[in-house]
Amino acid sequence: MFHHVKELQFNARVSGPDPRFAGLLLEQFGGGNGELKAAMQYFVQAFSARQPYPDKYDLLMDVATEEFSHLEIVGATITMLLDGVNGALKDAVTSKQNGWMKMLSGRGEKEQVIHDAMVNPHFLVLSGGGPRVTDSQGVPWQGSFVNANGDLTVDLRSDIAAESRAKIVYEYLLQFTDDPLVQESLRFLMTREIAHFQMFSAALETIEPNFPPGVLQGDPRFTHAYFNMSNGNNVRGPWNHGQGPWTTGENWEYIEDPIRQVAETQGQMTKTAEGTSRTAAEAKALEKELSQQRSQEVMEAVPSGENQWSEYPAAVR
Repeated sequence: MFHHVKELQFNARVSGPDPRFAGLLLEQFGGGNGELKAAMQYFVQAFSARQPYPDKYDLLMDVATEEFSHLEIVGATITMLLDGVNGALKDAVTSKQNGWMKMLSGRGEKEQVIHDAMVNPHFLVLSGGGPRVTDSQGVPWQGSFVNANGDLTVDLRSDIAAESRAKIVYEYLLQFTDDPLVQESLRFLMTREIAHFQMFSAALETIEPNFPPGVLQGDPRFTHAYFNMSNGNNVRGPWNHGQGPWTTGENWEYIEDPIRQVAETQGQMTKTAEGTSRTAAEAKALEKELSQQRSQEVMEAVPSGENQWSEYPAAVR
């Protein structure tokens, strides 16, 4: 159950109209990295976590609800940046006296806004001064933006990536407005992306093991192999040399000449595991153990017969 509070989580303010930046800000309203995408992604992910992982359900629903709050802040800011547009469009006789139209009294200014409107004609022509569920180019929001795979080790990594992309978009947007009040709101929204990134990272760390994502393990013959797929200088780093990310004494296997290696191993058929002591049998055993563990977590939380989503009254936190 949702309850709307009329006061914004952060008080959105603008110094004055700015229709051009309003168009750019649509990216965070209906764009692929925007607030609506984040809200719907965490909302959808939460369903499969509700009974087996109620703590993660709580996290996902809390952050999803906050993202709807952020969507409201973005929408309010866009509307205020278009202040006067709705009235000007409705007053067909005296609209030239409207404050917003006066701002565009110069021929160059008006032509620039018309040019911007041609990139996204629906924004000014159909919205009447409010946000539309599109990105800055007028591309409609779509459900394919939402990543929800039903496995927390996958979903939380998707969420960490989503927060990273949203943060950098706000960082870029800040460079396109000189309005200190708008910048204030954008900085708040950007900062909350950082906070959510940390929340999802912390939640992922509570799941053990959480790598590789999912249940099935990789083939030990290839989990530590790096194939040098380019000629020229062979760049080496912790992604292909030495211990890498492991803490158990494992190392990267650097395959300098993949063409020769493929021929010598009969297309990998005779390749052996290098860089790790784990055997294929051990990987299979871990798969079986982890598969039973994850399945049991879900099965024990979900009754086989009659089921219900909520208890009334809800338990006090």
